[in-house]
Amino acid sequence: MLKILRLSVILVWMIPLVAHAKTVRTDTILVSPEAEAGSTITIPSEELLETETEEFEKAPLPDRAAEPLPAPEVLYDLSLLPKPVQRMHSQLKEAAQTGDVERLRMVLESNEVLPTLSLTEIGDPIDFLKDSSGDGEGLEILAILIDVLEAGFVHTDAGTAQEMYVWPYFARYPLNDLRPDQKVEMYRIITSADFNEMQNYGVWLFYRVGIGKDGTLHYFVAGE
Repeated sequence: MLKILRLSVILVWMIPLVAHAKTVRTDTILVSPEAEAGSTITIPSEELLETETEEFEKAPLPDRAAEPLPAPEVLYDLSLLPKPVQRMHSQLKEAAQTGDVERLRMVLESNEVLPTLSLTEIGDPIDFLKDSSGDGEGLEILAILIDVLEAGFVHTDAGTAQEMYVWPYFARYPLNDLRPDQKVEMYRIITSADFNEMQNYGVWLFYRVGIGKDGTLHYFVAGE
């Protein structure tokens, strides 16, 4: 009777130990039915896995740094332009030289779709150009348009649906690569303060003109 009592006490004392025993994680390994009986499965040791992981993490990543694109060729000879592009360029410049912003309406509306004049929605295009002009009559905008069209230009995305002739070339040129003589040309269009601001953004923010190879005026717009 005394032995039974002692055994009961021991069992009662062990119950909390069992209840608080640490759970051990187990892994199930599936062996294909085709495996031969008695074959041995080798499982990498934990130390080996940790070593391989460390070596993988320390391995140098491939150099994915994109090389800077070469500066585009700057063009000045308008005779190199396709005839439709020459015609649109001439119409824009002639309309601007009249000093009557309303003369631009016919040129703008010659497109099937109105060219982009703003990065936001606008109403009447001529009213918008007048409102955007410092003098309120559109004369400043006309002067800017002439200056832009008389600058050098670039031919972009040749052979693609986005093929375009863009004025001034600064809009597609690395600003930090401009030579002193190119900056003189640029300062005919913008001020040095404008240029400093653009360098902070890394892009041309002033007006530019884009004409497709079929003569479609895609944009006369400023901004990013």
